[in-house]
Amino acid sequence: MAKNSGGADLLQTVDQVTEEAINIAYRFDQKLQRWRQGRAVQRGDIPTMLAFDGYGSPRYVRALGRVLLKTRSLIEDIDDAAESIRGWRSFTSVPFAFAHVNVWLGEHEFHLVADKGGVIDVDLKVSMTPGVHTIYMQAEGSEVTEAKVTVVSDEQHLGVVCDVDDTVMVTALPRPMLAAWNSFVANEHARIPTPGMSTMMDRLRRSHPHAPFLYLSTGAWNVAPTLRRFLTRNAYPAGALLLTDWGPTTERWFRSGSQHKVQNLQRLARNFPHVRWILIGDDGQHDPQIYSGFAQRHPDSVAAIVIRNLSPTEAVLAAGTRASEGHHVTVPEGTLWIEANDGASISDQLKDAGLL
Repeated sequence: MAKNSGGADLLQTVDQVTEEAINIAYRFDQKLQRWRQGRAVQRGDIPTMLAFDGYGSPRYVRALGRVLLKTRSLIEDIDDAAESIRGWRSFTSVPFAFAHVNVWLGEHEFHLVADKGGVIDVDLKVSMTPGVHTIYMQAEGSEVTEAKVTVVSDEQHLGVVCDVDDTVMVTALPRPMLAAWNSFVANEHARIPTPGMSTMMDRLRRSHPHAPFLYLSTGAWNVAPTLRRFLTRNAYPAGALLLTDWGPTTERWFRSGSQHKVQNLQRLARNFPHVRWILIGDDGQHDPQIYSGFAQRHPDSVAAIVIRNLSPTEAVLAAGTRASEGHHVTVPEGTLWIEANDGASISDQLKDAGLL
């Protein structure tokens, strides 16, 4: 009994030490960010507002953006869309924590405050007609920037949610290296589109012209401009990017990518109860489990689950397992499940199911 008690005490001690270490890392990260922001302000860095495409319903709109502090040399390197920062240069821009932001959408005006990462991610209560609208954002001291917001009609019953890494673009990198690649790679020209996926997505867009397209990724917000240019360059349908933040939290060393996806899917089910989603991902990590779990909780919100099968090499790099080991998931009876390793084969199955 004493031996078992000693083991329990040891585990409790390990848990306490781990928890304290995480809290220390979180506090250090917050102090570092405050120091970086203070230095940026002292040297005269300029507030820059990045407005990202959003989506919504006739009753609310999800506004997405980010405020950064940039040196004048970086401002001069920004493209006409006021958002293109190449590779490692994105990390020389400091997030403007808790920046005050003015937002204009139609006849509505809002005054918002960014989070500690400079991110604006807010549901705004509005009254809007279905269609594409322009949203304007301005941080104190920045230029006004704009983005598009797709307002989904209550009569629209189909939408598309798509993963990014290894789904629309080939990474072929071990997951520990993926974050560095996404952050420091030179530009979108170095990224390789997944064969046939843009054509498949475009066919979905043409078959369902009013369907919202959302790109749900565990990528960090600092890569949003590069990802958007990649999607545009490779003819993927326009849509909002739903990204996340890095760094420690009060509970984890790093933010959970799976939790980020689950929470966003829950948000969609809650805000669009009339929409059934085509969920597109890959079998390199957790998409099959995340999507099947969502289908079990919200069977009426899923039109199809589409999984791109990685090659054996891609699978080993992505998850450390062979593709043949597979994923064991359970979905509600009647849920359409599609698997293939390229967009053309997926298109054929979507067509057979009447979705194309």
